Amino acid sequence: MRVLMLGWEFPPFISGGLGTACFGLTKAMNELGIEVLFVLPRPIHSEYSSHVKLVAPKEGSELAVSSEVYQLKEFQHVKFRAIASGIQPYQNPQEYKKIIKTTSSHKQLSVEKMLNKHKTNGNGQQNKTSESFVGPGEHYAGDLYSEVERYAKLVSQLAFQEQFDVIHAHDWMTYPAGLGIAAISGKPLVVHLHSTEFDRSGENVNQRVYDIERQGLHGADRVITVSYYTKKIAMTRYGVPEDKIRVIYNAIDTNSQRHDDKKTNIKKDEKIVLFLGRITMQKGPEYFLAAAKKVLEVMDNVRFVMAGSGDMIRRIIELAAEMGIGHKVLFTGFLRGQDVEKIYRMADLYVMPSVSEPFGIAPLEAISHDVPAIVSKQSGVSEVLQHVLKVDFWDVNEIANKIIAVLKHPPLHSTLKEHSSFEVRKLSWLDAARACQNIYEELIHKPVSC
Repeated sequence: MRVLMLGWEFPPFISGGLGTACFGLTKAMNELGIEVLFVLPRPIHSEYSSHVKLVAPKEGSELAVSSEVYQLKEFQHVKFRAIASGIQPYQNPQEYKKIIKTTSSHKQLSVEKMLNKHKTNGNGQQNKTSESFVGPGEHYAGDLYSEVERYAKLVSQLAFQEQFDVIHAHDWMTYPAGLGIAAISGKPLVVHLHSTEFDRSGENVNQRVYDIERQGLHGADRVITVSYYTKKIAMTRYGVPEDKIRVIYNAIDTNSQRHDDKKTNIKKDEKIVLFLGRITMQKGPEYFLAAAKKVLEVMDNVRFVMAGSGDMIRRIIELAAEMGIGHKVLFTGFLRGQDVEKIYRMADLYVMPSVSEPFGIAPLEAISHDVPAIVSKQSGVSEVLQHVLKVDFWDVNEIANKIIAVLKHPPLHSTLKEHSSFEVRKLSWLDAARACQNIYEELIHKPVSC
């Protein structure tokens, strides 16, 4: 089984849950012996890339696409290609435009010019253009949609030199690439719906993003949703036929969550309530603050920690100050690696008040660190966890009441912690990978219609 997988984030370049999901799913596929070629936008080299090994650029290749090949030690059957695309996760088109403006020079290359740079003339020599590639910004066409288009074109060319049985595309930015490769190769396409435009934007959807999502969902042979909550959105909002959809839940790698109890015995006078996620409308940070204010009216020995970054971060910091609780709310910014582990170990309670959450891996991570959780009923993870407290995201009184109950009543805290931990251990990336494998085999061996 050979899978061409398309995504836009992967460890160590993680921006959110999709990177974690891609890592867990791909690692499990590796254990099953599935050969995976994972194509990514070119990652930014940083201190976090120490465990990524650069094998070799494709020098002297007839391929018109410049790419780099990466491997991780624990992935025997998986290789990663990074191509020159500037897709940035979790940015809307307006935010993306600001990023490009700050990272690019005054010269910007169109998709056509970038591709023509690698084409050969009639004498077999490469055409030369007057533009030079100085920094990553100069590779960009100037907006998110152009980068999605660039990614699609480059991956479609890359696919010509690869052998694969099925295409697996993660989220909307890779759907055009998946559709293009499927049309060229005739191979089946599976699209993985981790989040929808309705989750990210509510009713104020970006029509262009919605159209790309809808085209991908309808053009695919199978659609994987991460919950029945998301399956319903795919059916009602996008008109996807139910028989095309398969639900495969996310999981976490519980083996990597083990920690030394001696290092987690952190003495503190205050209880810590944790929000960990992107500070954006979808995650409901303002509801977290509203509930925090109500809790602090009853309990003083509580500190609320908001870990993450996002487009609402400044507004939320100002809101905490306006509410008069700024001294009780700590903003950590985006956390990675050991810092994430540390903040989980410090927390007494995790709260996820998401407005619309297709799944929600963070509560699983919290529970795996023995932290009980309160989760929004408007989430996929609420379908698989019974021993968590569930609330409507908008009901800040109920969120506050449940926070107070968990912090004030140790038996409740212990019961939630013990029983939910057992539930999390039942969720397995290996099961998710097997479910994907079944879909692949179903499509590959599907009878050809006359």
